[in-house]
Formats: sequence, C-alpha cells, structure tokens
Amino acid sequence: MLDVQSIRQDFPILARKVNGNPLVYLDNAATTQKPRQVIRTLVDFYQQHNANVHRGVHTLSIESTDLYEEARAKVQRFINAPVPESVIWTRNTSESINLVAYTWARANLQAGDNVVTTAMEHHSNIVPWQQLTRQACAELRYIPVDDDGLLQMDAAANLIDERTRLVAATHVSNVLGSITPIHHLTRLAHSAGAVIMVDAAQSVPHMPVDVQAIDCDFLAFSAHKMLGPTGIGVLYARPELLDAMPPFMYGGDMIIEVTYEDARWNDLPYKFEAGTPNIADAIATGAAVDYLSNLGMENVQEHERQITEYALRRIREVEAVTVFGPHDASLKGGVVSFVHGNIHPHDLGTALDRMGIAIRTGHHCAMPLVRSYGVVAAARASFYIYNTKEEVDLLVDGILEVERYFAHAGAK
Repeated sequence: MLDVQSIRQDFPILARKVNGNPLVYLDNAATTQKPRQVIRTLVDFYQQHNANVHRGVHTLSIESTDLYEEARAKVQRFINAPVPESVIWTRNTSESINLVAYTWARANLQAGDNVVTTAMEHHSNIVPWQQLTRQACAELRYIPVDDDGLLQMDAAANLIDERTRLVAATHVSNVLGSITPIHHLTRLAHSAGAVIMVDAAQSVPHMPVDVQAIDCDFLAFSAHKMLGPTGIGVLYARPELLDAMPPFMYGGDMIIEVTYEDARWNDLPYKFEAGTPNIADAIATGAAVDYLSNLGMENVQEHERQITEYALRRIREVEAVTVFGPHDASLKGGVVSFVHGNIHPHDLGTALDRMGIAIRTGHHCAMPLVRSYGVVAAARASFYIYNTKEEVDLLVDGILEVERYFAHAGAK
C-alpha cells in the first residue's frame, strides 16, 4: 500500500493555500500535480544538457539524445510495448488519436464501412471519427451504456460486423469512471477483422496496462495525467501498422533523404516525429514513469479503489446528490461525477473553490454523454495517489455547507 503522507511531501503545490484554506486538489482527471522529481528533471535538462537530438556529434547533443531515447524505452517497458520503436511521442492523447485518424484510417476506410465507438467517449474520440466517416461516406456507430454506466457488450457484438474497420473505445470513462472490458472488446474487433484504438488517458496513469496482454492495435495517453508535464503524449501502435502508415506531418527528422523531386521517410519511430520534438518534456515523462513504477501500479490502483469506494459512500449521504456511473468501486476508476438537485454544478464548484477545494464542473468534454443523463453539466471529483479520505470528508462537508448557504439564501 502507498504511504500517502510521504508521497504528499513530494508535491510542492499541495502545501499552498487557496483562498486562505489548504488546497484540496480533486481535479486529477483533468491534470495531475507534479512531484519534485519531475520538476527537477525539467530544470536539470535545461541547465545541464539542453541541445537538439539526433543531429549533433557534440557532447550535449549526444546526452540529450540518450536521455530522450531512454525516456521512450521507459514508456515502452511501462506499458509492455514490444519494442521502443512502437512508442511515438505526440503532444497529447488527442493528437495521438488524430494521427491514427489521418493516417491509418484515411488509408483504410471506404464507403459503406463503419467505425464503432462508445456512448461514453471524450470528444477527442468522437469528433475525429465523425469527420472521417462523413468524408469517406462510412457509418459511425455507438455502443450504448446501461443504467449503471457500463457498456452494453451484447449490443457491441451486434454493432461490430464484417464492415467494421476500426473500434475506438475509452479504457476508463473520464465522466463515469466506468472501466471498459477492453480485452473482450479487442476480441470482438479482431474477430471481425477490425483494428482497435484504445483511449487510455484515464487508465495508464491509474492501473497496470499491458498493451500486449490487451492485444490492442493502437493506444493513446497523455503525460500530464500521470504526474508528467503538459504538451507531451504517447501513441503506441503495432510496428507493422506503423510501417504501413503514411506520415502525419512532414519535415525535420522524419525524413531520411530529400531531393528536389522527392523524399524518403525515416525509420520508426522518427517517421511520425516531424521537427524538433518536445525533448525536455519527454525526458520528464520518463521521470514520471520512474516515480509511478517505484510505487507499483497495483498499489496505485488499490489506493484509488479505496478512496473511490469511500467517496461514493460519503457523497451519497447527501440526499440531494445523484451520482452517475457504477456504484461499485471495483468497476470504475477514481472518478465520481454527480449533480446536486438544488445547486448548479458551476455554483457548487465556485463555492467549493472559496474553501480551497478544486473539483471540475461542466460537460467534461463528453457533452453527448452528460446530456444523456438529462443535465447540461455535472460536478466531478477525481482522485490520485496523494489524495486522502480526510480530503473526501472536506469535500462532503463543503457540499453540505454550500447546501445550507443556498437553503438560507432561498428562505430569504
């Protein structure tokens, strides 16, 4: 199990006060805080090693290249990818998904084909497929969600057919927290001759993820949701698929030879990494991977399960609150979305902020899903390795205090 109090000492921001109150940070599904180890790595790179990669024979360039490629290898081992070349650096999960849409999918999707996704996707895993299927005269299908916030796998089996070319699914919903039975979905996709794209933005930071065990074809995630910096993400893909895919962007190190008439592309993974890459943030992502690996991802997952289980019980004690998604913490990640029957989520979030409590409010970039519950916005508390049950108590006490304030104001 995690020594949470010791972990908290590694995060400088957790010592600050917001509006005169100790910070209670419960917005981890949006982005996570950074430990000193990651911050120091960024500073050390710029102070000691800063140089461009792959292009120089001088000491700084060699050091920079070694650190950059070492970070790639750390990510490879973290998700058990078969080779480092199957790990592509991108800006974020959204860019990783768009890379697949603009390269593999454009080359393989034809009129009459279909792409299957789910009703609980982030916009980043809906809109690219909407645009692509419209351009290709193909169909976009959605696997529905049941009343408990779980995918209807019987419906999935019917929706995925011989004309399905791609299945695009979240591993963990950023709104409901629901964990997709991704192994089952992968088998359905492959049985139909389709490939599967996994949005792992909310799973890789929170649980052990093994791309070879999942047997997925593509998997995307972002560093900033797993203690790393913003502006850096990962696309994992099977090497044979990457070999066959055209480049996403052109220029710089993705080219091995250029004439005035034509160009030849570099080997993997550089074919998909045009221009000067985000060197420092890639290296800092390696530091974040080290931090999580030292904790043990099984321990991370179990800590979040316990916090989520406690949060579900405490938040349901507020009678006016409705919680969305699975009620069993073993079926979900560390996300609890809810609405208060008498207080708009934005009012609730603003009032909690005055107490130093940071939650998310809105449609969480999953507007169709949130609206399917008959609301336009929801409040969301999301947890990570440094959160405690005491912070959950502060959240619930804060909700009750806001409730009393609005009741008193209404009585006047």
